[in-house]
Amino acid sequence: MSKNITVSRNNKKINATIQLTGSKSECNRALVIEALSKGKVKVTNVSDAADAVTLAGILRNVASSQLSVTGENPLQTTDNGPQTTDIGPAGTAMRFLTAHFTLQNGEVLLTGTERMKQRPIGILVDALRTLGANISYAENEGYPPLQIKGGFEQLTDNITIKGDISSQYITALLLIANSLPKGLNLHIDGELTSRPYVEMTLSMLQQAGIQHQWTDNVISIAPQEFQETNIWVEPDWSAASYWYAVAALADEAELFLPGLTSYSLQGDSVITELMANFGITSQFKDGGVYLKKEPKPIIRKIFDLKSCPDLAQTLIVVCAALGHDATFTGLETLKIKETDRIAALQNELVKMGVRLTEKGMVYKLDCSHKFIPERMTVKTYEDHRMAMAFAPLALVIPQVEIEDAEVVNKSYPAFWDDFEKAGFILSK
Repeated sequence: MSKNITVSRNNKKINATIQLTGSKSECNRALVIEALSKGKVKVTNVSDAADAVTLAGILRNVASSQLSVTGENPLQTTDNGPQTTDIGPAGTAMRFLTAHFTLQNGEVLLTGTERMKQRPIGILVDALRTLGANISYAENEGYPPLQIKGGFEQLTDNITIKGDISSQYITALLLIANSLPKGLNLHIDGELTSRPYVEMTLSMLQQAGIQHQWTDNVISIAPQEFQETNIWVEPDWSAASYWYAVAALADEAELFLPGLTSYSLQGDSVITELMANFGITSQFKDGGVYLKKEPKPIIRKIFDLKSCPDLAQTLIVVCAALGHDATFTGLETLKIKETDRIAALQNELVKMGVRLTEKGMVYKLDCSHKFIPERMTVKTYEDHRMAMAFAPLALVIPQVEIEDAEVVNKSYPAFWDDFEKAGFILSK
């Protein structure tokens, strides 16, 4: 049964040190690289995010030739037909494993939650089929669950994929590229959305000895062996973004986040620049980053989040709470995430009189009728980022009730514990 948590606070001064878990984005890539390297690559500071735990468990079982796994019962098997791998709500795992399983022996049915069955995967499946992979849809065309027969004869080394789709499709292909007999030339059609995530993938492959060439719109990876190395997973900048939101909504804030660096592979590290608009300074020293709130008028009106769509909810909620009308672009992928994040934001923000309107690819925040209720109940729509983006509102609204609060386990299991450490009052 899902649990709700009501968040409140006695004052608006924040002073805390928060140790964040490893980056889910880095960790999931590193785990697939480790699996494909057959022991040459080791991963440290593995994230305790539910998605990463799920992926790690599945890859361990694949390595043991036990293809059939689920999050609850990792050794569930069937006597007839393909064995079932249930990744639950882990979207990254769905994309990465779709490609990974094409290289493995055996046959598997890759499935997930009901919401996962509504999230499109046809672009990735089409690309893998072009390479020669044997994948079919078990239910609806273009959507999970997928029936995948491992092992295939590569038909071509040239693939074209649209750039304005989820970067996870592109990453899934890049992660298996060096293991393909002919390698891969990946042609990106149009402008690339979420470019930092693709650059993260290539950088991590390079750490493991895999070289690439990126010329114009073509990324080329030749067949090559992984080299022995250790990949250390940096703390999660996406998780850090919620503490930047806390600092932005506080009257006074001093926070220290250990382990974060100014030269991160993670695209969401751009939160330092975004939140500078709200008076939050970031000082890198003592092996981490210090956040401090300084009085500053908010001037910036347009935010392009194309390279960091996972920060959209955080930033939009902060703007709403501060009554700052703003315009947002680069949100094209938000409708196919854990939920339709645009609709979810619209539904919840109106509870404080704020409207988020859509015109073409441009989204405008209208705070002209904003009010502060005594209590606000926030639906999370099975989306971890809805819970964490709205929780800092407790610095503005006396009581904020977050429905299905345990949804944060997907990426940041210690979120509520850390909120208590920072002085927030939680009641269940």
